Amino acid sequence: MNHKYSVIVFDLGNVLIPFTYEGAYRKLNEIDEGLGDRFREYYKSVYEMHRSFERGDITDETFIDTMLTNLERKVDKETFINLYAKVFTENKEVTALLPILKERYKLVLLSNTNSIHMEYGWRQYDFLQYFDKLILSHEVKAVKPEEKIYEAVENYTKLPPEEHIFIDDIADYVQGAKKRGWDGIQFISAEQLITDFKVRGIL
Repeated sequence: MNHKYSVIVFDLGNVLIPFTYEGAYRKLNEIDEGLGDRFREYYKSVYEMHRSFERGDITDETFIDTMLTNLERKVDKETFINLYAKVFTENKEVTALLPILKERYKLVLLSNTNSIHMEYGWRQYDFLQYFDKLILSHEVKAVKPEEKIYEAVENYTKLPPEEHIFIDDIADYVQGAKKRGWDGIQFISAEQLITDFKVRGIL
């Protein structure tokens, strides 16, 4: 299919801002031996709760209280929020493309995220200014690859599906976009993304 791209939709985590919780686990181990290791295993085991939080189905207070209980109340709320949210770094090779792309395309951010990560983790990044719209899972009550979250983008752009292209590091989320008639690129590296953009005539 020949695409006339009007909208470039970017994922946030591990595309624009790589993240890891390993530093948080290490700091928890420093607070109490083994605490971070135990929490790592616990957090992996409650993936559905994490997804519910991203979907906005549970409140900050409920999520935090559950996490603090599992942490045996050995850290306070403020400490937990800092450990949980200060996990991001900027991929400047990718964010440097945004002002260039902005000259020709509408830019939309589409992220499975939560209110704590937004407020304390990534809201301060300057590159957000280049986006025309942020579509966030906890605000639209849907997570990728649920159809509703891609619909939220189209409801904003008012443009045909084939004029959208989506960049995400997770193949299933890219496939969810393609099912709606979008083009999609699974993000591997900045170099690969630039190559894929050039092949499509985007850059």
